[in-house]
Amino acid sequence: MNAGQTVFAQLLHFFPMSEFRQSVARYGGNHRVRSLSCYDQFVAMAFAQLTWRDSLRDIVACLHALGPRAYHSGLRGRVARSTLADANDKRDWRIYAEVAQVLVARARALYAEEALLEDLESDVFALDSSVISLCLKLCPWARFDSSHAAIKMHTLLDLRGSIPSVVRITPARVPDITMLDQLAFEPGATYIMDRAYLDFARLARVDAAGAFFVVRSKSNVRLRTTARRSVDRTTGLIHDHTVRTLTRPAQQAYSDNLRSVRYYDAVHDNDLVFLTNHMDLPAITVADLYRLRWQVETFFRWIKQHLRIKVFYGTSDNAVRTQIWIALIVYLLVAIAKKHLRINAPLVTILQVASISLFEKLPLETALTKHNKHQKPRIICKQLELFDF
Repeated sequence: MNAGQTVFAQLLHFFPMSEFRQSVARYGGNHRVRSLSCYDQFVAMAFAQLTWRDSLRDIVACLHALGPRAYHSGLRGRVARSTLADANDKRDWRIYAEVAQVLVARARALYAEEALLEDLESDVFALDSSVISLCLKLCPWARFDSSHAAIKMHTLLDLRGSIPSVVRITPARVPDITMLDQLAFEPGATYIMDRAYLDFARLARVDAAGAFFVVRSKSNVRLRTTARRSVDRTTGLIHDHTVRTLTRPAQQAYSDNLRSVRYYDAVHDNDLVFLTNHMDLPAITVADLYRLRWQVETFFRWIKQHLRIKVFYGTSDNAVRTQIWIALIVYLLVAIAKKHLRINAPLVTILQVASISLFEKLPLETALTKHNKHQKPRIICKQLELFDF
């Protein structure tokens, strides 16, 4: 990586400019634009994500203070608060959604060799959603009930690298299970889901596509055992059965055999039953697969804590979606840079260092080494420190 570039410019080096121009042209993003192009809008918003700016006024003030350094990092137009607000409000959010999908494909290819479980070499996905609260007075279009507004971020996470391969943003009222109607299932891949996604008709679609699922069962699901396998109870396994649905509607929706694996989680004192159409995996691997589902919960927690998707710079539906997609693009750029530059530090460390080194002209990997080197060594003692020297 060129040492003459700022850290910000090095991250933007992985931005798919050719595909971005095609999306801008497709949706007329730069139509009659004079002072702030779509790319300038993206750079300003990516800067806000990486440095945790509080408002549009804060973004503009900081960019103006940077002067030529902002120009050399790719920001060509002068940013005004009203212009940036109008761009977020009116320029089609699908421009950034399409760019994010390009980066998803690149990131998944880079992380394809990441190890998950010994018994599993295929792709593994976790499906879940997270609610993002909004202000009802400012965002009446996102009304959830009489006193709340919110949207829901449905995410299919590729567990090799924690890459959000599919993201859908919907009103909060939309049930989680409808996401299964919008997915194109990859043959041979495994999809891990919580019990909110237990619907036999939809699971039959997963099976018909040649894919596998592991879903947590509900207490009211009626099943008939047709075969039993022995299990090692010292691992936490209680049973491993071949089952069939018992009620007529469930039988009509899913007529094939299923596998029921029951596992006791001693750490959380939780008795769990999983249903899967994967008949060949060891039973303990089925339980381990469901444990991996927590990566999607960690992903939601991570982006809410380290990127700006809880406080929004605009109040329209387009502005909110634009900000979320740009946040995901920043996440993917950091993940791609981490792999390309062979950086061993976790993503959160890269973001922390980038936030204070964004306009320094040194290689990103050097910036990480530099800041780690100068960290104060931790002193272990019983007496509390009053001052942090």
